[in-house]
Amino acid sequence: MTEDLKSDYSPRQRAVGELYYVFIVAACIITLGGLVWSIVDYWMPTGKLGAFLELNLGYQIAIIAGFLAGLFFLLIFFFGLFRKGSILVLKFLFKTRNIEERYRNRLDVKIAAGGLLISIIAVVVGLIYAIINDLLIGPGSTAPFSNLLSTFTSGNWTLFIGLVTFAFIAISLFMVYFWKNGYYVILKIMGTLER
Repeated sequence: MTEDLKSDYSPRQRAVGELYYVFIVAACIITLGGLVWSIVDYWMPTGKLGAFLELNLGYQIAIIAGFLAGLFFLLIFFFGLFRKGSILVLKFLFKTRNIEERYRNRLDVKIAAGGLLISIIAVVVGLIYAIINDLLIGPGSTAPFSNLLSTFTSGNWTLFIGLVTFAFIAISLFMVYFWKNGYYVILKIMGTLER
């Protein structure tokens, strides 16, 4: 059944859906790894490697095998959801919509809609850049986020990278969705205004 749904999309669209799913899986694994690492950092801030090396070989093998078992369980889980997950991404990004006949090949409508969409995307990108700039750099040494980043442990950095990856995936999904579907929203508004 999922193969029938995938046949509704072009090979390029299927590749985009699968790539987004792989990025989402990678972000999940990085975030979960960072969460576990942060908890271990909280419990034992320093000396983890030394304490691990002082254990006998049986405990070392058990700890490494436990982490690998968790990783492989996650991989099996995400591989099992690969088709459904990529189809959900495809449905979100590439909805099939019909354009009214009077707007099909009008260059003026395409230019106006494209200009509006590019302008809105530029506003979103500019705001994101401004917020990141204020949080990380800020005026002088009073940047609220830069002080927090200086106290991060390795686990916190891994967790932060996972969460930032999720944020970038969400923003890019929004941008693609907005680009693909915003045109139809604009056409709908134009049709309402013309009536």
